[in-house]
Amino acid sequence: MEYRTLGRTGVQVSTLALGAMNFGQIGRTEQKDIESIVGSALDAGVNLIDTADVYSGGESETMIGKALGARRDDVVLATKAGLPMGEERNHRGSSRRWLVKALDESLRRLRTDHVDLYQIHRWDPATSDEETLSALTDLQRAGKIRAFGSSTFPAYRIVEAQWTSRERGLGRYSTEQPNYSLLQRGIEGDVLPVTGDYGLGVLVWSPLASGWLSGAVRDGREIATSRSAFMQSRFDLTVPENRAKLEAVERLAALAEEAGLTLIQLALGFVTAHRSVTAALIGPRTLDHLESQLDAADVVLSTEVLDAVDEIVPPGVDLAPAEKNAAPPALNDPRLRRR
Repeated sequence: MEYRTLGRTGVQVSTLALGAMNFGQIGRTEQKDIESIVGSALDAGVNLIDTADVYSGGESETMIGKALGARRDDVVLATKAGLPMGEERNHRGSSRRWLVKALDESLRRLRTDHVDLYQIHRWDPATSDEETLSALTDLQRAGKIRAFGSSTFPAYRIVEAQWTSRERGLGRYSTEQPNYSLLQRGIEGDVLPVTGDYGLGVLVWSPLASGWLSGAVRDGREIATSRSAFMQSRFDLTVPENRAKLEAVERLAALAEEAGLTLIQLALGFVTAHRSVTAALIGPRTLDHLESQLDAADVVLSTEVLDAVDEIVPPGVDLAPAEKNAAPPALNDPRLRRR
């Protein structure tokens, strides 16, 4: 396992990190399976676990807290807040009022007195950067968080937050967590240059593109998805973007085979090859999934393979832009752009 410094924090983290979105109801992963996954990941050298309060309504955090036990201090533990936790209108966002409460609830579920990285899950247009950064700075000074970061922020919001930190004498975001994969390369044109300029650590989510790059999605093969309409739409081959993804997957699978790699190894090796990426978040539902992804830990792609990838999906191109969840909220909600 390779290790890299997480931004300018001085903390060393594994290039493959354990993402816990599938723990609990979302992925239907039970506690005993999570304990096996967490234990095996740590034994393999993974030392960063990332979750969020919203994952299965807090269940993911609770299950991780139980699974870690005495190994808590061996782990760089990260969680997130900001997405809605129930119907109450103020149980969401990045106001001081909510973040203080949300963090205390996360610490209770995780069975710890601090998290190593606390991330704002999405930019909140209703809350000023000064309000959020002031709250995070105070929580850091109180010892409840060691560092804080953003997740899926547009490049201009990352810059704005860094400016606010400097001008107001507040702590600054140390990390960003964007969507990045062989099929979603848009951040190469804006987010990654910005994170590089500011020295932010980068933890990329969905490096296997929601399963498209797992090797299970191939032309002529029935695609198994969850029952939710949301996930079914991600694999509906009548959608032009999904057809484009499938065509790219076929070419990438052939490239991987020619290079003596699995498609998973190619996919994870690709994202960790970028000079601005610190770690890729893998999200296994089973121990078998974990083992197939850990096989990519030591993969180093040749220049020839990376050049061939560029011919299939050009640098800076998103094959399904809407799946990034990074559009400014006013583009999706008419109420935010009209009086």
